[in-house]
Amino acid sequence: MTGKFAVVTGAGSGIGRAVAIRLQQAGYGVALAGRREDALRQTAAMADPAGGPLLVVPTDVSRPEEVRSLFARVRDTFGRLDLLFNNAGLGAPAVPMEELTYEQWSHVVAVNLTGAFLCAQEAIRLMKAQTPRGGRIINNGSISAHAPRPHSAPYTATKHAITGLTRSISLDGRAYDIACGQIDIGNAATEMTEPMRDGVPQANGSRMVEPRMEVRHVADAVFYMASLPLEANVQFMTLMATKMPFIGRG
Repeated sequence: MTGKFAVVTGAGSGIGRAVAIRLQQAGYGVALAGRREDALRQTAAMADPAGGPLLVVPTDVSRPEEVRSLFARVRDTFGRLDLLFNNAGLGAPAVPMEELTYEQWSHVVAVNLTGAFLCAQEAIRLMKAQTPRGGRIINNGSISAHAPRPHSAPYTATKHAITGLTRSISLDGRAYDIACGQIDIGNAATEMTEPMRDGVPQANGSRMVEPRMEVRHVADAVFYMASLPLEANVQFMTLMATKMPFIGRG
């Protein structure tokens, strides 16, 4: 048992679920946050009986009052917070930018960017006040934090913004022993990337089947970042399916 405690957002599926279970297996106490309680309970059912405790907290990260409630539950249940994995995110319909509605744009920004900010804000408040002081925040960026896919303006814009947020947290958190890093992931085999089996649009207008990697590799990478002592930090990591069209595309 590590005696450490984490919050994982978007823990009801995909990368969030894989990371939460990886941490729990290693002995972390983990608060599972996400909008769908049934999905969070499915994640909890995968727990290792020999691992750390799990706390299911249905949360919409775009709502400040729900984020405050999440971190209050963590404080009252675990007594401290060592790790936040800011993972919750979504995309808008893959249509030309001029066809997106204001509501579609705003929803992506509210979850992907504002949600990450709100969670980081509450995590920092806990990490500054606890003894021993400090902790780590890991933001889930994306390959889209470097280069966009076609018709992905809201998602791409928020993931570029996450990079700025990561750097700001790293700088502002130094005085309080709070480390912050970002993992940019490309083509992990989750429900979100299932369409890649049949082919997805490319920049030249074609469709192409894209290689994917097992999501456990992402969980292992996040666990490595989390396992470092606070005097060391992975500032940015890119983890991707080796043969996906990223290097050399465009």
